[in-house]
Amino acid sequence: MILQRMVLALCVIWFAAGCADSAGGGGGGFGSADEAAPNSSGGASTTGAKGSHGVTQAGAQDFGAFRKIIEQGKTPAPGVLDDLGFFAEHKLDYPKATCGDDLCMHGLVGTMNNMINGANCTLVQIGLNTPLDPATLPRPPLDLVLVIDTSGSMQGEPMTYVKEGLKRMLDSLEPTDKVSLVTFSTNAKVVVSGAPASEKLMLAQAFANLEPDASTNLYDGLYTGFQVAAKHLQPGRSARVVYLSDGVATAGMVQPGKLAALARAWAKKGIGITTIGLGTEFDMAAMRDVAEAGGGNFYFIDQPKGAGEVFQEEVKTAFLPLALDVKLTFAPGAGYVVRAVYGTHGWQGGPNGGIIEIPALYLAKRTDSKAPITAGRRGGGGAIILELVPLKGVSETGVGKLGLAYVAPKSGAAKSTDAKIDTPHKPGQVPAEGFFSAPTVEKGFVMLNLFAAFEMATQFAWDSDPGAALGVLEAIQKPAAAWAAKNKDPDIEDDLKYVALYAGILKNLQAQSKVNTPVVLPPDPWPFGD
Repeated sequence: MILQRMVLALCVIWFAAGCADSAGGGGGGFGSADEAAPNSSGGASTTGAKGSHGVTQAGAQDFGAFRKIIEQGKTPAPGVLDDLGFFAEHKLDYPKATCGDDLCMHGLVGTMNNMINGANCTLVQIGLNTPLDPATLPRPPLDLVLVIDTSGSMQGEPMTYVKEGLKRMLDSLEPTDKVSLVTFSTNAKVVVSGAPASEKLMLAQAFANLEPDASTNLYDGLYTGFQVAAKHLQPGRSARVVYLSDGVATAGMVQPGKLAALARAWAKKGIGITTIGLGTEFDMAAMRDVAEAGGGNFYFIDQPKGAGEVFQEEVKTAFLPLALDVKLTFAPGAGYVVRAVYGTHGWQGGPNGGIIEIPALYLAKRTDSKAPITAGRRGGGGAIILELVPLKGVSETGVGKLGLAYVAPKSGAAKSTDAKIDTPHKPGQVPAEGFFSAPTVEKGFVMLNLFAAFEMATQFAWDSDPGAALGVLEAIQKPAAAWAAKNKDPDIEDDLKYVALYAGILKNLQAQSKVNTPVVLPPDPWPFGD
């Protein structure tokens, strides 16, 4: 029964969209190698590189809802922790982007034992970065349509957060930008249509006048927002709908799938979307699906500073696609099979490989993995993960081959590159000190182990087994803390804060439970393949 419930892997192939401004963490007791994987684009440097910037894919950009539930002393439900959002809040540093194109790929590899139960891990980390600097790139004039939930549930803190965030956003707009404001409760209403961003006093007053009332008609709000965006759509300008809500549909069309279909249709006409959820009661799956269907971002905000950061980030970076129609392919070597894929909903394939399709990649905001975390979000990374299982009796060391193909937005030219991923070790062979072709692979390894621990603990707790859940968190806590202490990584340090909080919640559940389940370390759910 335990074996059946543990559906998440600790041993993976790992694709990451990172930024290379400073050196990645090294050592950590796992060891590292001196050379990058052969044939990887971008050189063999194992340190971060100034002048290279990260990229990110559309979809969830944080895991704030999961954190908020833990801060409230509750256990999250399975599905709240989105892998895309979790990885987006981890900055990974890569070699300098010297491939000669606007998008560079780096193939890196690591072999180690996982941090929860010591099972084998072969980890390939593919970094994407760019020589382009988002601070110096001119963005096109923006037609921004703000679609704001003003239903009764927005009363109090949620509306305070929104008003503060909208006010801060005004300073990030250019005089050539235009702003529209649509509110929705039982019905949608166009409050402002196509006002120049220079009319700050008028816009600030419109934001200040937002008042919650009545029920939540998600579809009418989104539909009206797209109609307003279409009215102002012009060549040479960027159109974006920012759609914010704290609840689920209680009026109008209530099927969540209709929202995603609407976003998908308008994305094909050149109108993108960003979705923002507040509180812990909103329809998270629907908001994430809408963002991904429309090739945009999804955020969770729980404090005024976070709200302002999200609005500002969207204005500055979300309208600069770096690559379009992105296709990532992977074919495993003879000694491996693909078990599962994380960090994307676009995977099509099976044990012998497949393809991941991403509508667009964007420039990431975050540039420094060592900057302390003070408040607000820490997003700006991203990852797609393929879990590999090693096979017995195979001596070939090739781990697999990756391919990248995309369309350059400015020229429309088709671009492609590939990388062969190799290791000096046979499938399933793990040196005592571990093997890493670059220090940043170690952070990817620790990060993924933490995600797996959160996910497994959540499933165990949901299955009324807080002892097994606590066993997983206690297993990851010590080795991850040791790595963070040596490498001084703010992301991992912040993760560990939530490991400790979650463990405290589970201990309370243990104390209150009529059935006191034992604290145990789970067995290996991914045995060595045949």
